[in-house]
Amino acid sequence: MEEHNHLTNAVQEISVKVVVTTSPEEIPRLHALYERGLTNGLRGLSLLSAGELREIEPHAAGLAAIRVPEEGIVDYTRVCQALAEEIRAQGGEVITNSRVTSIRRDGAGWRVVSSTGEYTCNRIVTCAGLNSDRVAALAGHRRTARIVPFRGEYYKIRPERQHLVRNLIYPVPDPQFPFLGVHFTRLIHGGIEAGPNAVLALAREGYSKSDVNLRDLADSVSFPGLWRFLARHPKMCWQETRRAFSRALFCASLQRLVPEIQPEDLVVGGTGVRAQAMSPDGSLIDDFHFAQGTGELHVINAPSPGATASLAIGEEIAAWAIGGH
Repeated sequence: MEEHNHLTNAVQEISVKVVVTTSPEEIPRLHALYERGLTNGLRGLSLLSAGELREIEPHAAGLAAIRVPEEGIVDYTRVCQALAEEIRAQGGEVITNSRVTSIRRDGAGWRVVSSTGEYTCNRIVTCAGLNSDRVAALAGHRRTARIVPFRGEYYKIRPERQHLVRNLIYPVPDPQFPFLGVHFTRLIHGGIEAGPNAVLALAREGYSKSDVNLRDLADSVSFPGLWRFLARHPKMCWQETRRAFSRALFCASLQRLVPEIQPEDLVVGGTGVRAQAMSPDGSLIDDFHFAQGTGELHVINAPSPGATASLAIGEEIAAWAIGGH
């Protein structure tokens, strides 16, 4: 199909990922992750001993690992462009730089008011990322789950030291937090990225330490769930904050996976902001979270790997929309 050709062209390199355990207490979680992968139909998964891991990643440290061969490095800009082309080819329209200001019932359907015009429709689906809770609130839903932004900062490895990482190296996820933890990723246009950390951002579009938005900040600090989260995880929050201001501490976390990496091997990379949904009790929502009603579906939380799984998620949402629930 032409659609699949467009999207396949956006995948420029097939790679291998290893998920590495560096302490004995992580081994049961590694095996549970392996079994979950088999249950979900991943092909070619294999458990690796420390020696077998070294054959794939000679500079990686680990007691054991999972080899994941079904990995691809993707240019997500090209993915979005390909999807936009498909939408237009089927008579749809893609409108950008348009702020939604109102969503209200209009008879049996909906009226959406935006900065670029008004639109009527039978059903609405929203997936607004960092503003997903606010957009759902425009349609009348209470913000029981609140988006709290976490900034993730990355470093890149200097070219002369990139031989330390051959593929993708990830840690075993910590079940207490829906963050991946620092890891090594090869980039679509070359180079290797290391990170991210997870630091509370002072703005929903807070891509630098100096970015402050008073509305966003007030929204976060007035939410009881944030204070309960901070009280529950003070050590982790303090460590993440310190690591954001210290290349040496950041490097120390990377050395758990690749011991030979040194602070001077790192140069400042990019940043991202994670739209993390948080419950009023202070727990981080680590699964998809929706608000819905007749003819409406709002995606409040789309955790990692939301981008990787976006086509599968889209199929589920499309099935809901076609079904008319």
